[in-house]
Amino acid sequence: MHRFGLIGRNIAYSFSPGYFAKKFQQLGLEDHRYEIFDLEDISLFPELLVAEDPLSGLNVTIPYKEAIIPYLDVLSDEAEAIGAVNTICFRDGQTIGHNTDIQGFEDSIAHLMKGRHTKAMVLGSGGASKAVMYALQQMELLTTQVSRRKQEDMITYEELTTDMITSHPLLINCTPLGTYPNIDEKPAIPYEGITSDHLLYDLVYNPEKTAFLTEGELRGAITSNGLAMLEGQAEASWDLWDSYNS
Repeated sequence: MHRFGLIGRNIAYSFSPGYFAKKFQQLGLEDHRYEIFDLEDISLFPELLVAEDPLSGLNVTIPYKEAIIPYLDVLSDEAEAIGAVNTICFRDGQTIGHNTDIQGFEDSIAHLMKGRHTKAMVLGSGGASKAVMYALQQMELLTTQVSRRKQEDMITYEELTTDMITSHPLLINCTPLGTYPNIDEKPAIPYEGITSDHLLYDLVYNPEKTAFLTEGELRGAITSNGLAMLEGQAEASWDLWDSYNS
């Protein structure tokens, strides 16, 4: 039996088990399964590694993409540069942390961007935002990051103005706000600054249209949820696991 799974907290909503169940079925991999590991605390992670059935690969999601790092033996160059891990591989008794969110994000947003989308604002400062910031920097976009608390090289939501929203035509929500079942929640930004020149991208994919995206749609903006990113990073994770397990 080849066991894969997702580590996180309060993640019963995740589409990942269904996605991989379908993939395994399509590939005829009857001895593969994908599970949810809903951990109350990341300190419980080592217990997963001593289970009777060994693991073949793991994904990591909110809120453990950064907290998992001290528990891993090796990091890929990108995961180390970002400071966040969303994929864990196993080889020769070692745990190796990777980040496939970068590829998933780049592949899912590239076709949506227009020439005017040269200045981005990233909402949130968690593990997912680190991959997005890294990708945007690789794309050579001018980027402003927003956090609930004051941090170096970031601004707070209280400091946001309507003009700042207008001058950043690419807005990316990297917070979990709006995720089912709390579908009415959204980042506290001055939405009146959004115009039809904007592209609003939400890493949340459940529900399909978040309150954040609805605000953009009402003002004529291009909008996209994070489902394509989820699928892209999942495929990249599978490619890594396959290479390590072959």
